[in-house]
Amino acid sequence: MIYCVEDERNIRELLVYTLETTGFSAKGLSDGQELMAALKEERPELILLDIMLPGEDGYSILEKLKAASSTRSIPVIMVTAKEAEFEKVRALEGGADDYVTKPFGMMEFVARVKAVLRRCGHTGEEKEMTCGELCISVGRREVRYGDTKIDLTRKEFELLQYLMENKGLVMTRDQILCHVWGYDFDGETRTVDVHVRTLRQKLGEAGNLVETVRGVGYRIA
Repeated sequence: MIYCVEDERNIRELLVYTLETTGFSAKGLSDGQELMAALKEERPELILLDIMLPGEDGYSILEKLKAASSTRSIPVIMVTAKEAEFEKVRALEGGADDYVTKPFGMMEFVARVKAVLRRCGHTGEEKEMTCGELCISVGRREVRYGDTKIDLTRKEFELLQYLMENKGLVMTRDQILCHVWGYDFDGETRTVDVHVRTLRQKLGEAGNLVETVRGVGYRIA
């Protein structure tokens, strides 16, 4: 199930129709209040979230979704007419998995939905990776340092997973952005630095394992 939170009826119905004709189940919702009520009944695979909504705006709703343990792992694509770069950065740094600007082609829209679902799918259920006392379980999306469990957002987890998969290798900011966020975001790498900083903070002592290679990128030692 995919929830489409969009206040303009014509656009909402078009998104739902497009998703349903390409094999997805979808439900249209007009605002944040309807979304929160729907989340009590069913957990969706993905949320399409407009920014300009009546009452509570999309940024505030996104913040609530990422703050609650019950909804934190649900991927979110922001769908909006706002084109400014800082709007995209704000959404991505807030935890959005992608950002689609209106107007957009339906084929591109469906491709972006599939890409996010593919990246967020459950694969490698038994896969575990370690670096010293730091251990991540891909299937359970769980991170531990020694006996301590570390709570990460989806993007922080995917960032750490990518660095762990390439342990010892330097990953450039563009490589990280392309792999973790799924596409080249116009060379904008500030969001990578922000996520690395918060990841280190949450890892505590293990944060030292994430090394900065000046002028290039990051690596797990």
